[in-house]
Amino acid sequence: MPSPQLLVLFGSQTGTAQDVSERLGREARRRRLGCRVQALDSYPVANLINEPLVIFVCATTGQGDPPDNMKNFWRFIFRKNLPSTALCQMDFAVLGLGDSSYAKFNFVAKKLHRRLLQLGGSALLPVCLGDDQHELGPDAAVDPWLRDLWDRVLGLYPPPPGLAEIPPGVPLPSKFTLLFLQEAPSTGSEGQRVAHPGSQEPPSESKPFLAPMISNQRVTGPSHFQDVRLIEFDILGSGISFAAGDVVLIQPSNSAAHVQRFCQVLGLDPDQVFMLQPREPDVSSPTRLPQPCSMWHLVSHYLDIASVPRRSFFELLACLSLHELEREKLLEFSSAQGQEELFEYCNRPRRTILEVLCDFPHTAAAIPPDYLLDLIPAIRPRAFSIASSLLTHPSRLQILVAVVQFQTRLKEPRRGLCSSWLASLDPGQGPVRVPLWVRPGSLAFPETPDTPVIMVGPGTGVAPFRAAIQERVARGQTGNFLFFGCRWRDQDFYWEAEWQELEKRDCLTLVPAFSREQPPALFSALQEQKVYVQHRLRELGSLVWELLDHQGAYFYLAGNAKSMPADVSEALMSIFQEEGGLCSLDAAAYLARLQQTRRFQTETWA
Repeated sequence: MPSPQLLVLFGSQTGTAQDVSERLGREARRRRLGCRVQALDSYPVANLINEPLVIFVCATTGQGDPPDNMKNFWRFIFRKNLPSTALCQMDFAVLGLGDSSYAKFNFVAKKLHRRLLQLGGSALLPVCLGDDQHELGPDAAVDPWLRDLWDRVLGLYPPPPGLAEIPPGVPLPSKFTLLFLQEAPSTGSEGQRVAHPGSQEPPSESKPFLAPMISNQRVTGPSHFQDVRLIEFDILGSGISFAAGDVVLIQPSNSAAHVQRFCQVLGLDPDQVFMLQPREPDVSSPTRLPQPCSMWHLVSHYLDIASVPRRSFFELLACLSLHELEREKLLEFSSAQGQEELFEYCNRPRRTILEVLCDFPHTAAAIPPDYLLDLIPAIRPRAFSIASSLLTHPSRLQILVAVVQFQTRLKEPRRGLCSSWLASLDPGQGPVRVPLWVRPGSLAFPETPDTPVIMVGPGTGVAPFRAAIQERVARGQTGNFLFFGCRWRDQDFYWEAEWQELEKRDCLTLVPAFSREQPPALFSALQEQKVYVQHRLRELGSLVWELLDHQGAYFYLAGNAKSMPADVSEALMSIFQEEGGLCSLDAAAYLARLQQTRRFQTETWA
């Protein structure tokens, strides 16, 4: 490959933007273009002034927020002191990934595109707006946009004479080679790189802390449809510190049964040990993998065999297939015309990588081990709101986990990798250690003693507010108002006794909403409706207005991102009009001011 000319930078929360970026890298290599692919926050952003050609691929998360791995870049690129000619030598394009069911659809991509133009960059194309809601997913917008992009790029950077494009059916070289060792090393170097107690560095993704699990308790009633766990870890000596609103990241593993099945289907010896060697000089080995590494460790702790495969998986699998019928089907799934059929086969029923490989046994058995890391993405850490305060539970960290399990047309129930793995761990049967680390969350609470806080947390969304209430009560901060929503008082009312005790001490005002129970007769208009947190907010509109407008309260919202945030915002707008006498335009401006001044903060998840 020639020296790098094209730079692809991505901001990815769930892995889709990273997958699209790696696709761009592969397509560039097929066109004989040098290409680097990096996460935005791992790229030294000051170097952008020297880059001639950059493609930005970015997702939009929550309520229009940038992904975690581009937040530092986001802050830098919007600095007011950057000159308007800073990027005048750069040709760029922005590819956005979002969901049109959210109000701020592709907000990050649109805003970044405008900012790059302000800084003097030249746009090769209009911003691409990939949409999860399209029946074919983001590819419906991405595919034609990429065709136009390559036409523009190859016009600027024609390939060297005599070098033809590498055809789609020919596999590119793997990123790594696996050098198998004849004998396992005598000393036990196998194992995760971990932060040891007393270490100077705080634990991180590359060096997590192996936290002992103290307890793993189901907190929903036995007849409740969902298994929700309160899990406690011991973090003594870890160097971990956190405040209310922070999140813990947990690195899960695949089940032993899935690891065994994967090795069987691919004909791999789980005990075989190898050294991982990058093919390209600018590629480094994953820091999470030990050297040397066993096949069992690679499959158990690194390869995300329980994830739903993306289109790129089928493209590479088709290249590697030696079986005519299976290869034909894989090529169909990886083609633009086959996306509807792929969606029906894979995405709709949530079929996993392992299950797909079982459906293509001849191809699976012939996969060269060198391609495992190209074919299968790494297991991503999962973030959980911390549900406890160090002021109340020193050296402890608690989380509230809803165990994800649902049925599709496939016989086997679909299970969330991390939540199911955590639920399976039983510290009563022997020591259990979980790799974790902490990072700041998106919620920050006022430190002034007399500022009230209104917290709206339905379901497991209440977790960060338990941490906040514990912290505030320990500091003598009163004015804590919690709107909590669940289905049934006796089935999923998390921490009911704790809230009631705090109410007795005048440390908390609790407003519950039980959506499956009849509301009080006083609210007869709602008799036939389910009652949610937004209804309780409206009922107490005069209190909410008094707290926000006269006492300078902060308003917090946490929980599912689908419709609840919009419903709560609508309830607030209604309160501002009815209690504050504002017109709809002024009510919207009032809400916007609360958001701008960080007096309205949200933490939501899909």
